[in-house]
Amino acid sequence: MKFSSKIERCSLSPMRKFAAVAERADERGLHIFRLNIGQPDLPTPDSFWERLRNFHQPVLSYSPSNGLPEYLDAVIHYYHGLGVDLSREQLLGTTGGSEALQMALSAILDEGDEIVIPEPFYPNYATMTNLTGARVRPITTCPEEGYRYAERERVEACINEHTRAIMITNPGNPTGCVINREELKLMLDIAKEHGLFLICDEVYREFVYNGERLMSALQFEGYEDKVIVIDSVSKRFSACGARVGALISRNRELLAHCLKWSQMRLSSPTVDQLAAASLYSFSKSYFDDMREEYMARRDTMIRGLRKIPGVVCEVPQGAFYVMAALPVDDAEKFQQWLLTEFDDHGDTLMFAAGRAFYATPGKGVNEVRMAYVLEREKLERAMEVLAIAIQKYNAR
Repeated sequence: MKFSSKIERCSLSPMRKFAAVAERADERGLHIFRLNIGQPDLPTPDSFWERLRNFHQPVLSYSPSNGLPEYLDAVIHYYHGLGVDLSREQLLGTTGGSEALQMALSAILDEGDEIVIPEPFYPNYATMTNLTGARVRPITTCPEEGYRYAERERVEACINEHTRAIMITNPGNPTGCVINREELKLMLDIAKEHGLFLICDEVYREFVYNGERLMSALQFEGYEDKVIVIDSVSKRFSACGARVGALISRNRELLAHCLKWSQMRLSSPTVDQLAAASLYSFSKSYFDDMREEYMARRDTMIRGLRKIPGVVCEVPQGAFYVMAALPVDDAEKFQQWLLTEFDDHGDTLMFAAGRAFYATPGKGVNEVRMAYVLEREKLERAMEVLAIAIQKYNAR
């Protein structure tokens, strides 16, 4: 049997790779602090559930391929509050931000093309790129520099005749790096000068802890045909299971091509789009309270990590992840051991091993991404368990 060379270039998600091993650990009665997936535990707003409970139609029919008008209008209203005026023709409702990204990459990448992405990056970016036949050209960053990458020389060194786009996450997943207005404009300038798309994954926009409002790439004039924004309700409203997102661009030709994908998959879930639309009736205090809680969780995790000898990490300025180098030989081997041979009073933990967050061979072997999406007391205990585990693992 022969399989696609594209799928064979892909790897399992490091966030879910050890799911089966964790299930067996659960069956043995272990309690696992799951820091591997960015699944917020804050309550999904009541408006979502109220809309679901009040949904009554004789037939649950397809929604329009480009998205339900009610959902599109809710997203448009949200961006209007950011100073961005959009029309329905500039959005496609999608099955989560992941599908929006798949659409965009499939529309602009061919076999042998390249896309420039700062590393470490969200591993599914590489999977989606591989499925187009293209490859990731990484901009290497490091924790000592706060994972910053928005420097002309550093970015342009990665651009060649095969480059079709630059992709950034702002705030960054897994690094928490937040680029400011000047840095974002530089990235836009580079994309425009080299005739490239700039894909901006902005799903963590509300998770910024330095007191500044994050600029969207859509707020800049003069780059309209270059910008693609990925949007989602998953993190913003603690509604990951809804699988509702949006692809946003003012490039009509791009959206016309992406509509082919939208029609191919028929439609996004009708009920989830209706419920997601109701989420955008939030009050200002919703995001303020959310940021305050996640900032406290971040500080709890950082304090715990900095008590562990040999751990290297920086304080993230956005999103809800910490990227850390651990004093172990191999993070994947350490994760396997944590789930099969270790516990402390019945407790163990999971993280996402760092190798898959890099395109450069050999990088990230002893690094991990941990999501601070648990209550503070649980994070404190998780860091205690991690410290004990590292000591026992290295003493074997």
